[in-house]
Amino acid sequence: MAMTVAFLTYSLTGETRTLYLPGPTTAGHYQIELECTACHSEVFADREALQAACVKCHGAELKRVDDSHPEAKFTDPRNASRIKDLDARFCIACHREHRPELTTSMGLSLPKDYCFRCHETIADERPSHRGLAFDSCQAAGCHNFHDNQALYEDFLLKHYGEPPSLPSPKRLALTHAKPAPLAAKDADAPASLVLDQSEMRAWVASAHGKAGTNCADCHVAKDGQWRASVPGERCAKCHAREREGYLAGKHGMREAAGLSPMRVADARQPMRPAAKDAALGCTSCHGAHGFDTRRAAVVACLECHADEHSTRYRQSRHFALFLGDASGSSGASCATCHLPRVDEAGHVHVVHNQNDTLRPNEKMARAVCMNCHGLSFSLDALADPALVAKNFVGTPEAKVESLEWAHRRAQ
Repeated sequence: MAMTVAFLTYSLTGETRTLYLPGPTTAGHYQIELECTACHSEVFADREALQAACVKCHGAELKRVDDSHPEAKFTDPRNASRIKDLDARFCIACHREHRPELTTSMGLSLPKDYCFRCHETIADERPSHRGLAFDSCQAAGCHNFHDNQALYEDFLLKHYGEPPSLPSPKRLALTHAKPAPLAAKDADAPASLVLDQSEMRAWVASAHGKAGTNCADCHVAKDGQWRASVPGERCAKCHAREREGYLAGKHGMREAAGLSPMRVADARQPMRPAAKDAALGCTSCHGAHGFDTRRAAVVACLECHADEHSTRYRQSRHFALFLGDASGSSGASCATCHLPRVDEAGHVHVVHNQNDTLRPNEKMARAVCMNCHGLSFSLDALADPALVAKNFVGTPEAKVESLEWAHRRAQ
């Protein structure tokens, strides 16, 4: 009996917890599958408890898009009869973990034509939809159950007729405090510490040095002791929004669940073998003292990612423009698209959740593409999987008709 108890204790606290998984988890959750309590806060949880776990991680995003389609439609008494067919008040009605034989893209575990349950007469209401299959509703540039902002008709009409490339690309300027910059003589590291001069010069030239952030601001822990390594929590003292976004994305979600940082080898996407043992953190992209954001925007990404979309980036027009403009006001780096800048109440910062606009990719239209391109061109490009894989080297072969349909309805 003692041996059995000891084995169970070890299994529930170590990597061997995989033995207890009822099936593989989806691409969105596999990194935290060993932290069972991240989703299963109760041993025999009901759907309300599981829903609370979903909202804990995804509630802020759903609130931000403010789309009335999901839960609000099904809590309306006039639609009560719909619940027996598709109870969308609960995430697990459509998204079930540990069922790989049922799971399609976006973790969806329903047949792709589920829209027909509520919209079977859509062709009568909208002649433009005649002949369209119900499994095509969620094609790129069309509908998204959780966020239909890209398809609101007033939005489509506002941007109807825009050229493929806008004459004046937009790029938000980051918001920075401007205290007195520091010089090498100002460094407040312990006198006993021998400082590498190249690192010292990198710090002086960095945004930290220019903003008055000294050595102790990062290296002195709460207990007053000097620490050579700087944890992400220390970065969050000044970069709270960035840290919050990082923990919400795949790069940092293991840390958010109380697990060890993600290693490159843990990824399911193709990665470079040389980087497999690297652990992710703030300095894995930004460096330890130079904090070169231009390097972090491209080189840091390509040192790890080896999928076709990433490896084709250097052949793209985006990269050529990025190389030709040291200010970063034109062209598009990896970070321009996957870590976009946002303005929140007058404070501009970089969204460090690299998954925020990734899937479904039409979420990228408003946040990224339309800073430089017209809406129609943006949706067409995002709806062309081959073009996306080639990192937009070429022109879209797909055609999203929604703008034309909205224009005809308006006329």
